[in-house]
Amino acid sequence: MVLLRSLPRWRFLCFVSCLGMSAALTCTAATGSETKPVRIMAVGDSITAGADFFSSYRYPLWEKLFGSGYVVEFVGTQSGETRIGPLLHEGYGGKNTEYLATTVPAHFQEHPADVVLLHSGHNHFVEEKPVAGILAATKTLIGKFREVNPHVTVLLAQVIPAGKLPKYAYIPELNRGIADLAAELDQPGQRVVLVDQSSGFDWTKDTVADLVHPNARGAEKMAEVWFQTLKKILPPPRRAFAPRKIAYKIVGDSSLDLHVFAPEKDARTTGNGGERPAILFFFGGGWTHGTPVQFYSECAHFADRGFVAISVDYRVAATHRATPFESVEDARDAVVWVQQHAAELGVDPARIVLAGASAGGHLAAVAALKADKQDAPAALLLLYPILDTSAEGFGHALFGDRFADFSPLQLLATKKKVLPSTIVIFGDADTAVPVKTVRAFQATAGEQGSRCDVVIYPGGEHPLYSYRAGGEPLRSEVLAEAERFLRSLGLMATTVH
Repeated sequence: MVLLRSLPRWRFLCFVSCLGMSAALTCTAATGSETKPVRIMAVGDSITAGADFFSSYRYPLWEKLFGSGYVVEFVGTQSGETRIGPLLHEGYGGKNTEYLATTVPAHFQEHPADVVLLHSGHNHFVEEKPVAGILAATKTLIGKFREVNPHVTVLLAQVIPAGKLPKYAYIPELNRGIADLAAELDQPGQRVVLVDQSSGFDWTKDTVADLVHPNARGAEKMAEVWFQTLKKILPPPRRAFAPRKIAYKIVGDSSLDLHVFAPEKDARTTGNGGERPAILFFFGGGWTHGTPVQFYSECAHFADRGFVAISVDYRVAATHRATPFESVEDARDAVVWVQQHAAELGVDPARIVLAGASAGGHLAAVAALKADKQDAPAALLLLYPILDTSAEGFGHALFGDRFADFSPLQLLATKKKVLPSTIVIFGDADTAVPVKTVRAFQATAGEQGSRCDVVIYPGGEHPLYSYRAGGEPLRSEVLAEAERFLRSLGLMATTVH
């Protein structure tokens, strides 16, 4: 079955903006209204920018915000790589506040923000007696921000202490001055909120060898302080997420977790023994990037409908310098772990659905096709999945001569693997997942007697929707298609409470 879904013009235009603009609008499918993500600009020196030998707070802060239901966008002219790809900012290594005051305002004009995170005060010597100049430059910066956006909220940080002494012996005096400056400039409608990044930061434990820049623990501390302050000023999210994290695998000194969303007790999908169906999501990112928080909204959606919904963390190049082969291994191990621990999770092992987007869709398909018959999932939900890793497909350079053992299309066509009931949802403008590839995959599955439904969105690209921008309205439409498919298999109740 092939379904062609047309998009109303207003929806299609919104969809294109979500894919093509860094300042994308999210749309609310329920009301048709449009809301902007909160635009955040992180301003500072190398502590803001990050580097290859120390950590920045920006990614852990983004993850805390997104994972708690906030839709935000980091803006700026500088780009720093993270596990989800670039996060924009205005951090400049080796530069002081005076430099920022002459450089950043023009960039703020180009990329105005609703909230500024300002952490700056290093890169001077105590002998300079720099405090007065730093405070004057900070005041100038805030004034310039207000000229562009009169209602900007500035979170002004007392800077983290450093063990590089006597160079940074002036920081305690600076932080007292920053507190006074915040009190002076804060006013209704033009907030300057003091953020204490200093008190809980221990440079003996929270920095790398230079005793200045944060290590992973220090960056996490900074992110948490920013996060707690942002929660007080941001509009409440439409939905907060609180999954339970369960380690399914230990790799070296790190654990790979399942982010588990449990259904409410009155959801209507329990079996005779009280077991529930499960759905496991694998994030996208080309086997190099990505995060399990990508599918928090989808997991919450299916948990509301009675599933034990799980977003799976797995190794990628950005976090573990992994190859796609390790990603596949982790995906298979996660499925086996859930099957072996089905009783404690309250899961019916015969009703497990594997799902994923892009590279995550590839992992879901390969895990299903490589599973033993008794361990095969009940269904696959594949969102713009990579189905062909041959030289004519996508990602061949990462798989090389081993591609056929890790390509869903080749596993079906030449290895004669059996496909569970599957739905593929993608757009016909997707260059990574061409229509001809999906049709070949569907035809091969059909020849084996397997059901493979295909839903095509005209004009839809890769990704089909931008999860970082909220994903609406396409996200809700895709979930509706998924529900129809799962109900047709008897995996979902007709009525949901």
